[in-house]
Amino acid sequence: MGGPLYHGGMCLIAFHWQTDGTLPLLVAANRDEFYARPTAPMAWWDGGRILAGRDLEAGGTWLGLTPAGRFAALTNHRDPKALRAGTPSRGQLPVRFLEGRGSAASFLDELRTEAPAFNPFSLLLYDGRDLLGYESRLDRRIAFTPGIHAVSNGAFDEPWPKVEALKAGMAAGGLDDEGLLGLLAEPRAYGDDLLPQTGVSLDWERALSPAFIRTPTYGTRASTLVRLGLETVMVLEQRFTRDGPQGRSEFRFERAG
Repeated sequence: MGGPLYHGGMCLIAFHWQTDGTLPLLVAANRDEFYARPTAPMAWWDGGRILAGRDLEAGGTWLGLTPAGRFAALTNHRDPKALRAGTPSRGQLPVRFLEGRGSAASFLDELRTEAPAFNPFSLLLYDGRDLLGYESRLDRRIAFTPGIHAVSNGAFDEPWPKVEALKAGMAAGGLDDEGLLGLLAEPRAYGDDLLPQTGVSLDWERALSPAFIRTPTYGTRASTLVRLGLETVMVLEQRFTRDGPQGRSEFRFERAG
């Protein structure tokens, strides 16, 4: 079984979006990537400007926040035929949003003109008021209805088995951090009749079908929980190597501004 012909961003993100209450946004996400790709764990960048993990090969991040509660996360669209060499790193896009102060809508308005320069991606942005998604391959912007949504390496809410299972698990309610991490750690593969057809081999479709991926060279590198409240924020990152759990970091802070 050869390696997959793409690099992972976040590769599975489920989120509960509420426009009222004290917890507008709850996120549970897995980042899948080659074990050999160097990565820095989640930490505050540049004196507390951004809280994120860091891709040490191309720079950028797959998921991050700011002290004011801005949030961004990225997944890459799985389609080997659409990949082009020499394109800019998609990991810079969450950083650019987090460094800015404009709305999610204005950021996406500006991004649309340059999005074709990147390999295909889906981007999730929260500016403290609005939660928007963007699928570059379709130039499609999404304003989410309240409730539970998810995305893997396809479209938002595309019914891949692991996407539907994670949404259903979150919808069951009452999940603490360990319960959410348990959903992200689900190793169950799915039958061939349920698998998407994304352009990789059937062996790879099978290997990539669980929420938690583990192959000799590629797998889930981090599981991340974000509880982004109106006043306080909690972030938990559980990291993995090919040999198992590696370390855990937790951050709690009051939203600034």
